[in-house]
Amino acid sequence: MTTVKQNNMLSHHGIVTLQQNEFLWIKDYLYKHAGIVLTEGKQALVSGRLDKRLRYHGLSSYSEYFRLFGKSGFEQETSMAIDLLTTNETYFFREAKHFEFLKNEFFPRHNTGRPIRAWSAASSSGEEAYTLAMILAEHAKNSQWEIIGTDISTRILEKARKGLYSLNAAEKIPLPLLKKYCLKGSGEFDGFLLIDAALRKHVKFQHANLIDKLPDLGSFDLIFLRNVMIYFDLPTKQKLISRIQNFLRPGGYFFVSHSESLNGMQCDLKMIAPSIYRKYDNAKPPE
Repeated sequence: MTTVKQNNMLSHHGIVTLQQNEFLWIKDYLYKHAGIVLTEGKQALVSGRLDKRLRYHGLSSYSEYFRLFGKSGFEQETSMAIDLLTTNETYFFREAKHFEFLKNEFFPRHNTGRPIRAWSAASSSGEEAYTLAMILAEHAKNSQWEIIGTDISTRILEKARKGLYSLNAAEKIPLPLLKKYCLKGSGEFDGFLLIDAALRKHVKFQHANLIDKLPDLGSFDLIFLRNVMIYFDLPTKQKLISRIQNFLRPGGYFFVSHSESLNGMQCDLKMIAPSIYRKYDNAKPPE
């Protein structure tokens, strides 16, 4: 019987097997470059998302593929691999209680003439940012509001900028807002919806790695950092919160997902409701 090296062995589906030492290598690489902790059991996720890249390059092991990272001429490949491993599912009006809070609590109290600025800090394909845009368009007293969406994935940001989504995404958007802010595609865009240009002009997307040096984004009244910290360990979470809170104006609100909290972290943010925090300065103690 001919023996075949284990790390070159294909499964019966023709997919290259990700070996444990290879998983540990990409786990360490992703932690260093994106702050994300790949837990045991994520091997299927890694191989599922990177298998096509091995096929594209005609490689027979993940070790061969990983050797491309940082290699001259393969800079885009490295970025693409990180994109594929860090892009997470999102949808319109996810965790709707946060948007109800904005309508019922934030907007009635926001009486300044200054335009509202909001940051979708891990915007992925843009659904969260455009959800915020619909809410601000409906309720902001000043029409000069602005939303910034950032993400580590340059590929997914291109999708976000287009504002083009499958019609299945419409199921989560309240019907009045769907009719007002979305266009139904026809012809080659049949089966898609497009966010209206009048709404898209208020939303800007740019690349940012949350654990690296952040761009000069200005200050915000609202920061959404949802379904991100679940991928980080405690030291990375602490570092992240310490930096991001500096972008929040005193009195501004900070949102994490319902499965996350800032318990045990040093910060200038006070919880006012589960998953909702507010920043206070010395002159404005908690109410």
